Amino acid sequence: MNKVKQSYENETDEQLVSGIAAGSKAAFNILYQRYGQKMYSYFYRMLWQNHELAEDQVQELFIRLFRHAHGFNNNRSFSTWLYSIAHNQCKNEYRKAAVKMKHKPVMNEAVNSNAEKNPDLQKFKSAIQAKLNLLPEEKRTLFILRFEEQLSVPVISNILELPEGTVKSRIFYLLKELRDELSAFKHLSIYP
Repeated sequence: MNKVKQSYENETDEQLVSGIAAGSKAAFNILYQRYGQKMYSYFYRMLWQNHELAEDQVQELFIRLFRHAHGFNNNRSFSTWLYSIAHNQCKNEYRKAAVKMKHKPVMNEAVNSNAEKNPDLQKFKSAIQAKLNLLPEEKRTLFILRFEEQLSVPVISNILELPEGTVKSRIFYLLKELRDELSAFKHLSIYP
């Protein structure tokens, strides 16, 4: 069994999905090792910094991966496919949250503030997070995919199923909007 795991470690993500489709638990474990934490971080940022919800979504994502590995198109990038599934899960959570908001009042959660050496930087990070929480889903998703996940425009284009030019344009206008709304932080070197 250990030899099987070792042979999968050098496989591409796409080859591992084929292994999962054939029933290999070792291939599944390796893909989970490669993407589990990364997807947790994605869900955590996308879903209101809710630890439990992020963990639940990672579990759901990998269950879907296991169940639907046979439907993966090997001509497509695995990471793009995985982020597309994760993106759709977030959309479902946003819909659920919208329904809940209609039926009961929602209290605003305070932004976590860890004491840092640079209080201006902490204020800036808090201001960005507060602004992200207020952005519509499409803009928040775009920001997180581009600037936190550091995905390329072509990959984002595939995930969101938008032309690359549209993605570039939306990034430009999103940065302009953030720049305008966070102008109090112009003195910081990381100002957008």
